[in-house]
Amino acid sequence: MRALITGGAGFIGSNFIHYWFAHHPKDELFNLDKLTYAANLESLKDIETNPRYHFIKGDIGNFSLVSKLMARIDFVVHFAAETHVDRSIKDPTAFLKTNVLGTQNLLAAALKNKVKRFHHISTDEVFGELPLNSRRKFNEKTAYDPRNPYSASKAASDHLVRAFGETYGLPITISNCSNNYGPYQHPEKFIPRIITNLIDGKKIPIYGDGKYVRDWLYVKDHCRAIESILLKGKIGETYCVGGMVKNVNNLALAGKVLRIMNRGKNWIEFVKDRTSHDRRYAVDWSKINKELGWEPREKIATGLEKTIRWYQKNKSWWRKKKEDAEKFYQNLKAKNFKK
Repeated sequence: MRALITGGAGFIGSNFIHYWFAHHPKDELFNLDKLTYAANLESLKDIETNPRYHFIKGDIGNFSLVSKLMARIDFVVHFAAETHVDRSIKDPTAFLKTNVLGTQNLLAAALKNKVKRFHHISTDEVFGELPLNSRRKFNEKTAYDPRNPYSASKAASDHLVRAFGETYGLPITISNCSNNYGPYQHPEKFIPRIITNLIDGKKIPIYGDGKYVRDWLYVKDHCRAIESILLKGKIGETYCVGGMVKNVNNLALAGKVLRIMNRGKNWIEFVKDRTSHDRRYAVDWSKINKELGWEPREKIATGLEKTIRWYQKNKSWWRKKKEDAEKFYQNLKAKNFKK
């Protein structure tokens, strides 16, 4: 198989490239990445000399470039996206440009070159939020209800992908995943931020009352899910991918990290809540389990342990990005954005 990976220098994309070469060493991958602030080629340092790996610096909005690449491949795995909610609140424009117009551009190029599969990576955030006291979970039939510019842009991209499948017959699949965590994640995100804060001797910032609930998915399990969809998934279908049976709130998750890193609750600092902070996410991943035989293997305790050890051993990878992320948060606070 020859595949185009968009956003392959980002968190999930780089993990997917590592995973795919480990399990499919004869395949050929083309990594198209614009190298924005969230990307890091150091994440792929150990495979950059692999003759079956090709890196192309470029924008998914460049039709000429993506069309030339599409002519050389069979599958597209589309990770490239702006993903940070706080940044989308500050400046929605970049999210619309990349997540909506960029996706449309890729779809048009894929259609022109008759690719065999276009797989779109999306998020459970397109479904909005769930009440804290309910047992409901998001599934493939849940109505879309995005509540911030990021999730709205991803919802729009999902609709475009389905439209190209229905209108033009493009062979598409979509996966809506829960919150990923693991190695190579930018330290602006919740789990790596609290880990790197503790490494640096700083307190953990927790939004609001800390009772926001998320379904946490270890990134390698997500890569396995994508593999299952590419190899066994049905054209035109959507698959929800989650990592847990029992969800955990942010405060409890922070407590788990503190215990692993031998710190007490006095290391927690509550900060002002942010705008449109979704209260609860929970994902029903029974469809991909029943139809494709996938299920998460990593428990939250072991996944956090592996993630913490990785950040402890790879300070040079995240140090500069950490400084930039904290400057961003300080600027948000200075401009009086709701936290």
